[in-house]
Amino acid sequence: MSGLVLKLAPNERILINGAVIENGEKRSKISIRTPNVNVLRLRDAIRPEEAKTPVSRACYIAQLILSGDADPAEGRQQLLVAIEQLSQVFTDRDSRLLLADASAACVAENPYQVLRRLRELLPREARLFAALPQ
Repeated sequence: MSGLVLKLAPNERILINGAVIENGEKRSKISIRTPNVNVLRLRDAIRPEEAKTPVSRACYIAQLILSGDADPAEGRQQLLVAIEQLSQVFTDRDSRLLLADASAACVAENPYQVLRRLRELLPREARLFAALPQ
């Protein structure tokens, strides 16, 4: 298994198993060989004040589990409830597949994959909110 390969921009920060790591002044590439490591690029992180919509709140819960800032069992339960609620709104085929993948990843205790799938719903959610009458 080749592991996870991260290409980092100068001074980019990542969170690996709860430790913040900052790259130096040059671009670099690192390989993470250990399986099931929790990795989050901090440029992709959702800040608490940004978690204002149903999808972003679900992403934030997955992120908290990933970073080790939430109890995994409690967080998974909250995520499953959030995914079920989102499935009542996102009824198109593609969104349903993303939600099914997110749900399966949640049950498999893989918060990174949950976060990846749910983030794909953010643009769709934004379009739904933009279409609401003002």
